[in-house]
Amino acid sequence: MGIIAFLIVGLIAGWLAGKIIKGEGFGLVGNIVVGIIGALIGGFLFRVVGVNAGGFIGSIIMATIGAVILLYVAGAVKKGK
Repeated sequence: MGIIAFLIVGLIAGWLAGKIIKGEGFGLVGNIVVGIIGALIGGFLFRVVGVNAGGFIGSIIMATIGAVILLYVAGAVKKGK
């Protein structure tokens, strides 16, 4: 996947995760960062479970699931402080 496609997937996944968890986005850079980290988390989890999410839409779904998990854990840690 090219760098532009990777950034677009990160942007979309971060925005979707922000809508699901918080109800709003994090700005352009924030959405990309959350989406990229989410893609790493989602990719790891999908490999562990043995699921293959191929293609552009599959990448967005995988990254969004990872980003939602990231935001959920970050929110839980923040509430614990």
